[in-house]
Amino acid sequence: MRQGNLIIKNASQLVTCSAFSAKKGREMSDLQIIEDGTVIITDGVITYVGKDADCPVLSDFPNHKIVDATGKAVLPGFVDSHTHFIFGGYREEEFSWRMRGDSYMSIMERGGGIHNTMTATRKATFDELKEAGRKRLDSMLKLGITTVEGKSGYGMNKETELKQLEVMKALNEEHPVDIVSTFMGAHATPAEYKGREDAFLDYMIKEVMPEVREKDLAECCDIFCEKNVFDIGQSRRYLTAARNLGFKLKIHADEIVTLGGAELAAELKALSADHLLQASDNGIEDLAESGVVATLLPCTAFSLKEHYARGRYMIDSGCAVALATDLNPGSSFTNSIPLLFALACIYMQLSPEEAVAALTINGAAAVGRADKIGSIDVGKQGDLVILEFPSYKFLPYHIGMNIVEKTIKNGVVY
Repeated sequence: MRQGNLIIKNASQLVTCSAFSAKKGREMSDLQIIEDGTVIITDGVITYVGKDADCPVLSDFPNHKIVDATGKAVLPGFVDSHTHFIFGGYREEEFSWRMRGDSYMSIMERGGGIHNTMTATRKATFDELKEAGRKRLDSMLKLGITTVEGKSGYGMNKETELKQLEVMKALNEEHPVDIVSTFMGAHATPAEYKGREDAFLDYMIKEVMPEVREKDLAECCDIFCEKNVFDIGQSRRYLTAARNLGFKLKIHADEIVTLGGAELAAELKALSADHLLQASDNGIEDLAESGVVATLLPCTAFSLKEHYARGRYMIDSGCAVALATDLNPGSSFTNSIPLLFALACIYMQLSPEEAVAALTINGAAAVGRADKIGSIDVGKQGDLVILEFPSYKFLPYHIGMNIVEKTIKNGVVY
């Protein structure tokens, strides 16, 4: 992957989000902004962060490209820590069904939803999935996303789960955007295992998960812990097996009913618990105490016309909150960072400062990379965005508009 030498000078705001772990509670409001700031990136790594007046003599860096950021805010690259961006087919018809009042779960129970995408993804070739994924990554890069998490889970058999993960591995080697791959074989129960959920989990644990680990195709493992999908006991068994194989853990938790997924995430010390629309007070308290990142997906709630997760309450309770798009073909067919910022601030009552922290350093923590990305700190990857405007506060304020002027990945300008 290309690594560049770059100097960004005269930034009206250098929004560093400085940290090497998730920001919790009130810490999320402290973005550690440097006015009139400079960043120097050498061989793709940040080597200087500070005021223009204090920076080294620029003539000492003859091999560095210089970008003048006068009148512009500079932020860490965005980390979209929850997506399902490798899939076959679309579900536009199901969207219209939901608009007439059909629920997400009712559509899933009659063979739509995840099962619909499973059929299309099983049929899709490696090259078809790769080309579609590449186009989505190109779109992400324009929106300022420099690292994305991608889940499998639309195969639910060995062949297709491996195919999805192999596509992500190939794209990660070729595309500027870094991909953190997550094995999510337990996304639903396929028709061939209907009524035999435990047998399906045995198959995933014994036949598929070890091969994913052996081939080094995923860093994390996830499960859809939900009523009528996989219960707490089943989720604990699956995730424990994953942890024993060396996977980091993530969990779809308490999205549709209050089941105890947040509590389970805290118990297992997962990287993150995601969705959390119905998380209990006790579950939120457990997340805060354990340091598990609460990853909230407001675009999904918006698309499904559901109540939003209690982001304000979670932050006030001391949680580390991340934001992600949940890009997928069913419940959130969008990777819109502008929409994400607007929904988080207007409807979930996050401050602009908290929303920025949630999509940078806390998103990095949600994928286990807060030591490498998510903030503008010396030693981290040179992943940044330059906005068209002088303040980060324009992100939620300029509603629905992409205000990223330049995306910088490993010191290379895109």
